[in-house]
Amino acid sequence: MSQDTYRLINPAGDEMELPVRKGTVGPDVIDVAKLYKTKGVFTYDPGFVSTGSCESDITFIDGEKGVLMYRGYPVEQLAAHSNFIEVSYLLLHGDLPTSAELESFDDTIRTHTMLNEGMLNFFKGFRYDAHPMAMLSAVVGSMSAYYHDEMDSSNPDHRDIFAHRILAKLPTIAAAAHKLNIGQPFMYPRNDLSYAENLLHMLFAVPAEPYEIDPIAAEALDLLFILHADHEQNCSTSTVRMAGSSGANPYSAIAAGISALWGPAHGGANEAVLTMLKEIGDVSQIGKYVEKAKDKNDPFRLMGFGHRVYKNFDPRATIIRDMCHKVLAKLDRKDTPLFDLAQELEQVALKDDYFIEKNLYPNVDFYSGIIYKALGIPTSMFTVMFALGRSVGWTAHWREMISDPAGKIARPRQLYVGAPQRDYKQIEER
Repeated sequence: MSQDTYRLINPAGDEMELPVRKGTVGPDVIDVAKLYKTKGVFTYDPGFVSTGSCESDITFIDGEKGVLMYRGYPVEQLAAHSNFIEVSYLLLHGDLPTSAELESFDDTIRTHTMLNEGMLNFFKGFRYDAHPMAMLSAVVGSMSAYYHDEMDSSNPDHRDIFAHRILAKLPTIAAAAHKLNIGQPFMYPRNDLSYAENLLHMLFAVPAEPYEIDPIAAEALDLLFILHADHEQNCSTSTVRMAGSSGANPYSAIAAGISALWGPAHGGANEAVLTMLKEIGDVSQIGKYVEKAKDKNDPFRLMGFGHRVYKNFDPRATIIRDMCHKVLAKLDRKDTPLFDLAQELEQVALKDDYFIEKNLYPNVDFYSGIIYKALGIPTSMFTVMFALGRSVGWTAHWREMISDPAGKIARPRQLYVGAPQRDYKQIEER
């Protein structure tokens, strides 16, 4: 067997050599694309946990070593030295921008944040208590009705326009959903503000009085957006790719990604952290709930600890932890019982042998939920905030997928376990 093939032997002794594809870094991939055509069998991999669905040069994750890189740049370096708009340019275009490129890109985003007034009227059709994620998905899907003249996916200029519109307008849509929930008037965006500052303005300002933006709050949001910007072929990103592979308009593909993110097993994890903290209730109850978490027969689980991909530590959590404590200190909310509880639970988990042995360290969801809560963002908006950061990753993957000359419509196969062929019986014979 050569280095570049993998020998497959079935129970009958029939052999087949499968090509091995090598990436820049990370595990090799066994190419099974011709397995069914050649041998008449499918592979079986529920959840696609061992299946590479595509080639991509956007993001790399090594879960064993706790590595996350965007276009080859470690996320730690980007978090320390960059900002979300620059990272967005990197994800969309493949390289860090020059000063002139960044200035032009930033200006494009700042000057395209307003929504068509018809889109704002769309919000009036929702109940006042509609979930923000439902509104976000619906309004993003409706964008195809407003910008249908520039949706030729084969046109690189149209792909750029789409990417800029999604990045620029999504915060405005998100803030409008929040304002509808709380019964306040929509706030128009301001071109003089940065991405995170503008979002804070639209979320919390009111026409009746001036609103002063807290620089720490803007810094925290910008950092969270960087850390959430992309995460390889996760559920929502794969959904965007799958929907887009049919040639569907890109706004509907992003809307599909938003819907996938809404699931509690994906984007709802930081909301679950707050629910868990409320259930624990008090610092005095931490020991009791830690023991419940260790009991395999107890349904209680500590949310925000460990990660499906990262088997050692979540590199994003290491970065956001310091910002979490910075936010709590700056906003003078340490006297809030919920935050005291979170900080104490964090310390207990970091020192407990059980959690250390199983690498159950606090992940990015643990800290992001606490930060959002400290900033005054309601729990129902947590997943929306996640979507704002992840939108640029979705868009980068859609652009990569749609411009791939070898791309095909996604069509997974299955293992059928239903009834064999049977004959129809008239109703009186059943």
